[in-house]
Amino acid sequence: MWDKLALILLVIGGINWGLVGIFELDLVAWMFGGAASVLSRLIYILVALSAVWCISFLFRDHATVRSEA
Repeated sequence: MWDKLALILLVIGGINWGLVGIFELDLVAWMFGGAASVLSRLIYILVALSAVWCISFLFRDHATVRSEA
């Protein structure tokens, strides 16, 4: 469950960065009242934490992950 949530947040962050790079549009900031708003900052923090969590995917034993699924 935590892995899927982390991946979802990471995809949201990746799409947001893509929009920033291509269209100069920060969708999270636009939706939640600017980049400095509390809600936007909370989303940025959650995306960053999910990225740190997903680093563990690189070091996991893939056979164990498949058997748990």
